[in-house]
Amino acid sequence: MTPAQWRAALRAEGVRFVEYRGWTTRGRDAATGKTFGPVHAILNHHTAGRDSLATVAMNGLPDLPPPLAHAYLPKSGVLTLVADGRANHAGLAAKNVFDALVAERDLPRQSTASGTVDGNDAMYGIEVENLGDNVDTYTAEQYDTWVRFNAAICRHHGWSAASVAGHLETSVEGKVDPRGPVAGYGNRGRFTFTMDRFRADVAERLAHPASWDPTHQEDDDMPGYVNLGLAKPFTLEPGAWDSIEFTTEWNDTAGDHGTDGSVFVRGAARFTGSVSLAIDGLAVGHVVQARMSEYDGDKLAKDHPIDELIGTPGGTFRVVPLVKRLAKDRGMRVRLLNQSDAPITITSAVLTALVFKES
Repeated sequence: MTPAQWRAALRAEGVRFVEYRGWTTRGRDAATGKTFGPVHAILNHHTAGRDSLATVAMNGLPDLPPPLAHAYLPKSGVLTLVADGRANHAGLAAKNVFDALVAERDLPRQSTASGTVDGNDAMYGIEVENLGDNVDTYTAEQYDTWVRFNAAICRHHGWSAASVAGHLETSVEGKVDPRGPVAGYGNRGRFTFTMDRFRADVAERLAHPASWDPTHQEDDDMPGYVNLGLAKPFTLEPGAWDSIEFTTEWNDTAGDHGTDGSVFVRGAARFTGSVSLAIDGLAVGHVVQARMSEYDGDKLAKDHPIDELIGTPGGTFRVVPLVKRLAKDRGMRVRLLNQSDAPITITSAVLTALVFKES
């Protein structure tokens, strides 16, 4: 993005920002002999300190020259643009994760065996002020700008939220950022930051015009609340996709669950939520894939990107985000694929979603 494109994208998305002196020509391109770009993703960090603007923009760290990101986001929520060129923020990224970002697939766990790439060459970086101690809280203003910043870049490039990552997801050096509690977002109260939740918020924003305000949704009908579960555990055989049948109907104010237990929402609609899965019998390191699939009646119409559940000792648990827009007359299902060589048991599947009906 050129400086003019940065300004236009951020203004369109409603990002409040200022420009640090000299940011349009600041970068590590000349010093490293490497040209920044092409760029394929956004990498998100916390500062692990306070009042870090000068460090990020001009001072750097003893072993790391500045700039340390392209943007700095303090508690006020007013972003500062600090560099337009190559920045020292990403370090080495696991190649398998980087490849997934480029392809906009769900992110796998980092594999050092896959090799590494220099993330500074190909990822935008933002440093968000937070101590990173899981106590210091991101303000509501800060989180709102954070979501808008990522959405602005995605919208400019035509990317989905699958191009958004946290340093903890790419690093081969044990980075833990970003993390910590969030004071609130839109009409949501206090919650704990996770990259899955953050990507879902970016995806929700991208489903609206850039001018959308998450705290004022007068044009939207009241969303339907859907909360479904399994009546009893079921066996998932290896090697074939199988739809989850949500046969326990705790709440379905959207009215789309009906008699076909595998469809949890019908279009035209958009929805945001998650499904919490618990699995027994999945060997450590073995994989179950999960994905949303659109159906036109009983005919598969479209598959969405795959999420992976990796077997762990004592049972396997995973919360899979559900955020999409669904066309008219289509139904959405959650499907699972057992990639191990033995049957496993889905002991629990709890789906919670807000559904906004569209005409």
